[in-house]
Formats: sequence, C-alpha cells, structure tokens
Amino acid sequence: MKKMFLVVIAALFSGICATVSAAPADSKAVKKPAEPIWFTNMSQAQEAARKEKKVIFVDFTGSDWCIWCVRLHDEVLSQPAFKEYAAKNLVLLLVDFPNKKPMTKEQKAANNALAQKYGIRGFPTILILNSDGQVLAKTGYRRGGAAAYVNHLKNILK
Repeated sequence: MKKMFLVVIAALFSGICATVSAAPADSKAVKKPAEPIWFTNMSQAQEAARKEKKVIFVDFTGSDWCIWCVRLHDEVLSQPAFKEYAAKNLVLLLVDFPNKKPMTKEQKAANNALAQKYGIRGFPTILILNSDGQVLAKTGYRRGGAAAYVNHLKNILK
C-alpha cells in the first residue's frame, strides 16, 4: 500500500513539474522598467541632457547614513513609477556623501565642489537643472511614494 501511495505521489509531482516547465516564458510577463542610469559626473550628465533634451535630476545624498535619503531611495527612486518617468524626462545625477562606501578622492572632490557651487546644506537635496547647470527647481524628500513624487516633479517643472 505504501509503495502504491509513493508511486501516485511521484506521478503527480512529475505531472506538475512538466506542466510548469511547459508554460511559455512570456505568458503574461510583467514588463519591469529598465534600470535608470545614474551619472556621477556633471559634465557627462550635462552632455546627455543636451543630447536628449531633458533636465538633470541631481540627488545630493548621504546614501549610507541619512535616513531621509534612504527613505527617498526606497519609497521613490527605486520604484517603477519614478523609473518610468525618469526614463522619459530626466537625466539622473548622483552626488553622494557616504560614510562607509568607498569613493575615489577625485569623486569626493567633484561632489564637494558641486555641493559648494549649489550651496547644499542638508540631505537629501534634489535639484532640477537645465543642461547648462542652472537651477530650475529645488526639492527633497516628500511623503506619499513614487506616484506622488512624480506628480510633484511635474508640477514644479510646469
């Protein structure tokens, strides 16, 4: 009796495995937005903004120590609604001031120069720049998630 039970279980398991593996790979697949490119060099971001006719979204952040920066990343910047909007409308520039993450001396100097140039006093600070580096808008963390943040960006860029 035990042998028969095990044979039936094995047959059922085989059938389930065969059915799952036979399912087409693209059946009802959910398309994820492409991961956005975050520049870390202002000149490259400006060049891309000119070429693509977009504005530059600059994230001044303390990515590994600033709680509001982490929340902005988790609730907004890493979400599909923001990624989709960014792909169509923004060139992304990350200006990071981490405590523990390794960074070259050159990158630290470039980030410090940008923070000084734009008078950054706290994190996170988000600047929207034109391709010439002129400030069009300034914002930061806002509650409400990615969709609300995208609406906020649309409103400040009108």
